[in-house]
Amino acid sequence: STRSAAYAAAVERLLAQGDAFECTCSRAEILAAAEGPATPGEELRYPGWCRSGVRAAQRDRAIRFLTPPGEVVFDDLLQGHVAVDVSREVGDFVIRRRDGLFAYQLAVVVDDAEQGITHVVRGVDLLNSSPRQILLQRRLRLATPMYAHMPLAIGPDGVKLSKSAGAAKLDLRRPAEALWRALRFLRQNPPPALRYASPAGLWDWAVEHWTSVPLQGMRAAGLDGDNDSRIVRS
Repeated sequence: STRSAAYAAAVERLLAQGDAFECTCSRAEILAAAEGPATPGEELRYPGWCRSGVRAAQRDRAIRFLTPPGEVVFDDLLQGHVAVDVSREVGDFVIRRRDGLFAYQLAVVVDDAEQGITHVVRGVDLLNSSPRQILLQRRLRLATPMYAHMPLAIGPDGVKLSKSAGAAKLDLRRPAEALWRALRFLRQNPPPALRYASPAGLWDWAVEHWTSVPLQGMRAAGLDGDNDSRIVRS
């Protein structure tokens, strides 16, 4: 990445502040120490073994963020009040991998700050990343943007529509109809007459009539309004 120097500077700053540490632990070791078997895609909680010094000096070293205890609290524009104890859920997370590559959590924080990003709009499947990014922003003294996590589009089987899951491609020969269906998914209720309008006409209508109210607390929905699943708050 052409951004490696900026990422490296952020890592060095965190290390100098005592907010990060070197780690030689492997995923296999962490998995072996976990309680019960891990499910596919599950993120393992790091037990903090290398906080006071690396366990295996001869290994390549990752860099982990030293996660403080307590909840990270923020208000998401769509998902509402969010409170996550990162230390309890995932522990000290990787910001630079053992192979030298920089982790997504660090890279996105550095890039967003440099670009002056004020609002982050993304899928709700990334909601759990936001508390980690907020922790990094605080320790790097960077501004925290507003977050809005959109509901996921799911198929009849409840699986997120994606290329990796074999979802059908959009028909680019009819872009306006694809936009119209997207607006229905977002609960904007576009008039049926706009289904075959020009894309520009649909955008004009969408900007004028946009409302986030129907999306509050929504985690997932079918493209035509079925399979709606609301957030469960503890």
